[in-house]
Amino acid sequence: MDVPFLLLVLVGFIAQIIDGSLGMAYGVSANSFLLTVGLSPAIASSSVHASEVVTTLISGLSHLKFGNIDKRMVLRLLIPGVIGGGLGAYILTTIDGNMIKPWISIYLLIMGVRILWKAFRPTPEHDHEPKTGLLVALGLAGGSLDAIGGGGWGPVVTSTLISTGHSPRKTIGSVNFSEFFVTVTESVVFIVTIGLTHWKVILGLLLGGVIAAPLGAFVTKKLPRKAIMIIVGILIVFLQLRTLYQIWF
Repeated sequence: MDVPFLLLVLVGFIAQIIDGSLGMAYGVSANSFLLTVGLSPAIASSSVHASEVVTTLISGLSHLKFGNIDKRMVLRLLIPGVIGGGLGAYILTTIDGNMIKPWISIYLLIMGVRILWKAFRPTPEHDHEPKTGLLVALGLAGGSLDAIGGGGWGPVVTSTLISTGHSPRKTIGSVNFSEFFVTVTESVVFIVTIGLTHWKVILGLLLGGVIAAPLGAFVTKKLPRKAIMIIVGILIVFLQLRTLYQIWF
């Protein structure tokens, strides 16, 4: 695979702007590109997550600076997310992650449609904390699917919480902050099992992501709730329709 380094930087930049501002889709965006140019699912996912170690740290700290973090939400997402991410990374090195992609995409497509529905038929944000059981389940599922599919922590966790009426700004910030710890765990498992070999890919994605990370948090701070929900919904629907089309046709 001979991909121009500047193109990899651009992919990392765009993916991180999307992820930092909407709380999702760095892995989905970057992984889709890497699979398109011929990398295996395990190599693509390990490269994406290796680059995300730095970008998620910068993005999470940026969200903390802009006041987008709910510390209680972070604490209840973090541990199950780490467990799920570690298990998912190990599973990906032993089976073909493409087997479950259609089911993931269908779930996310439903979440995207639900978010769009709520954006145009708004339900007032509530002050209720997400239930601990919901956060634990989302952490386990999101971490596992993120590792197996090369991306999915944000789409699974963020889309579910926003679609149930929780603050988009706090949800996006908290999910992004938690993602750093999930990503570190996944990367460690990948290094132990298959190693890291595609350093050009990792460095290109990392450089683009580092440049874009602070900008994503700033966008989240400034965008109104309805605009964030519409963008998130459209993004999820588009990505999942694209994935399902590629799988079925």
